[in-house]
Amino acid sequence: MTVLAVSTLLVLVGCATDEPTTGASDSPSAGTGPGTGKQSKFFVRADYDKQLALLDAAPTGPAGKPWEQALNPAMVETAKFAKPGPYKICFSNAGLNNPWRQVGFKTMQAEVDTHRGRISEFVHVDAEGKDQKQIADINDLLGKGCHALIVSPNTTATLTPAVEAACRKGLPVIVFDRGVDTSCPVTFINPIGGYGFGHVAAEFVTQKMKRGGKVLALRILPGVDVLETRWSAAKVAFDKAGVDVVGVEFTDGDPAKTKKIVNDYIQRYGTIDGVWMDAGAVAGAAVEAFEDAGKPVPPINGEDQLDFLKLWKDKKLTAIAPTYPTYQWRTPIIAALKILDGEQVPNPWKLPQPTITQDNLDEYVDSAMPPLHYAMCGCTDLPGYPRRWK
Repeated sequence: MTVLAVSTLLVLVGCATDEPTTGASDSPSAGTGPGTGKQSKFFVRADYDKQLALLDAAPTGPAGKPWEQALNPAMVETAKFAKPGPYKICFSNAGLNNPWRQVGFKTMQAEVDTHRGRISEFVHVDAEGKDQKQIADINDLLGKGCHALIVSPNTTATLTPAVEAACRKGLPVIVFDRGVDTSCPVTFINPIGGYGFGHVAAEFVTQKMKRGGKVLALRILPGVDVLETRWSAAKVAFDKAGVDVVGVEFTDGDPAKTKKIVNDYIQRYGTIDGVWMDAGAVAGAAVEAFEDAGKPVPPINGEDQLDFLKLWKDKKLTAIAPTYPTYQWRTPIIAALKILDGEQVPNPWKLPQPTITQDNLDEYVDSAMPPLHYAMCGCTDLPGYPRRWK
């Protein structure tokens, strides 16, 4: 992920809101002292417990193809949607304005190419990170003769009525990446989810830093389920460990802003003992801020973006990378075809969510791919690799 205008930031992994950024009501900002404030309205204890349990679950499905696997699947019938092909598959996309989504969409397009005998037309509409545009996009697609509709919502609550409207048309709707507040889609596809990501990162940071030390939490924007649940899980871990969360700041996914925030906290507190991030887009910028200040880089988490993985390896950081794999962009196409064949599919369709650690870091560092590529693309077997992703 990279520096983006604020309007495009709404499409960073689960990032969209019209609420204020720094110091939002669900999170403390600088100077609040120990503790992490009240829990997010997105926090559901039962869902948190389920996701943490899934971290240890064995997937079912084809070996070596995590985008086709499922964790503890509950299958649903889809016979009523069965029809002969070829098919017109439509996709309403929250946006393409960051590398995670760009890598994911290239992966989805390549997956479509593997089914060209069965998919006669693939229609993609980019909402550009705008709720109202995506609502209009979905409404427009309902009149385009789509056989199935895939939706990656820009925000959770605001897009729910549009998804419900599509369901009422009798169209099989597949939601992935970010959720909506309705059970009407045939399936909701994503990896284990935000609670799993946030927990893994926070547990690592707390275990590697000194007890009671100072943690700086860096977030992107509030208001979307996948990021809110990441922070919710981190709050549980931090409160349990008794660490001093000295600040929860929103970076807007901007490396320059991230460096300024980190530098401000270094100036204010002298030492920061751990950095937790709800998305790894600006992890490299955070690392550079410590280096620029002449300070050791504390335990930190990022994601599977290659620039961070390479920095981690080269600088011998104490780091971890929980992931939200871009291989999930393959699964909605596979699901759509299964549904149109009348085959059962999991709902929810929970995909494996691997973690990159020091032990397996070398498996994912690929100097031949661009720095903003994501290691968990699951794309090496797809048409056009690696050229298509460069």
